[in-house]
Amino acid sequence: MDFAFSEEQEELGRTVRAFLADTSPESEVRRLMETAEGFDRALWLRMGTELGLQGLAVPEEYGGAGCGPVEVGVVMEEMGRALLCAPFLSSAVLATTTLLRCADEEARKRLLPGLARGELVATLALTEDCARWDAPGVRLTARETAGSWVLGGHKTFVLDGAAADVVLTVARTDDGIGVFCVDGDAPGLTRTPLPTMDPTRRQARLDYADVPATRLRTHGEGWDLVAEVLDRSAVALAAEQVGVASRALDMAVEYAKVRHQFGRPIGSFQAVKHLLADVLLEVESARAAAHYALLAAENEAPDLPAVASLAKAFCSDACLQATAENIQVHGGIGFTWEHPAHLYLKRAKTSQLLFGDPAYHRELLAQRIGLDTVTVEGAA
Repeated sequence: MDFAFSEEQEELGRTVRAFLADTSPESEVRRLMETAEGFDRALWLRMGTELGLQGLAVPEEYGGAGCGPVEVGVVMEEMGRALLCAPFLSSAVLATTTLLRCADEEARKRLLPGLARGELVATLALTEDCARWDAPGVRLTARETAGSWVLGGHKTFVLDGAAADVVLTVARTDDGIGVFCVDGDAPGLTRTPLPTMDPTRRQARLDYADVPATRLRTHGEGWDLVAEVLDRSAVALAAEQVGVASRALDMAVEYAKVRHQFGRPIGSFQAVKHLLADVLLEVESARAAAHYALLAAENEAPDLPAVASLAKAFCSDACLQATAENIQVHGGIGFTWEHPAHLYLKRAKTSQLLFGDPAYHRELLAQRIGLDTVTVEGAA
């Protein structure tokens, strides 16, 4: 199997990289991470109308480009390199995938065109105080009264939850778990921005006090849809982590070439060479894992759940190692606020925990391929 991108996909990556170099330099990232919304609505609209990035995975009948997970992964990798401050993961991946994989044609027709053009921002609200990414962690309740649904409870750690125009909310009903569509300005919905380690990716707490909602139709049990969305979103996030790690490695190599100590570049010292070689190995291995997962998602491979967990676990560790070693190579300057190295480390750490940390996904992987997890832990 060829893990490399096609020429068209490579050209897409080059186009996005050039666009982000102009619109999302470090100075703009630092400006936006201090604003209330955390991103530029005008730029978000440009991304949708000029480049069509938000609509890459959306079928043409809903105003999108009709591409697939691989193209989304190409874009996510470039956005990771640039630390783009934008709700792409929450809106163009989480929410859009939920709508595409559900059975609600009316909701698709109503929401997908606006999401594809960048006129709307949406997100998926799943986690609560327990910070679990599985069905038992869903405690927010939905009840049906007089033919309509109302939600009660709260969600937390919701990506771009304070800025989203539409919040797709996972809730527990009498007949299982469902996914509900909630307007961002719905009565009874209180949205509170949360302080986060990574200021370039916003999170919020959402409180629901009998909030009116519309239930999305699903092909089966509601959690099956959510699990599918999480797997595909984990694959997209793995591609972004490759971009973050790759940029961190480039920064470290560039600095090792120009920083002199004892009359020679520090990159000529064996210890630094070995460190950078180890990081390169991790980054390229992570890239292979992410690309394989993207192809599995593209081809609807039956082993996608296992591959998604494998990619998320490996890319999370590789990304954190690359960003931490980048600071190590830079030495004292790498610890300063003025240097961007810490921004990449913070993105790596929060992404490591998003959708479940590596330990969670390794256990999930073992379950998905039929291994006895107790045996695996004992052998380790």
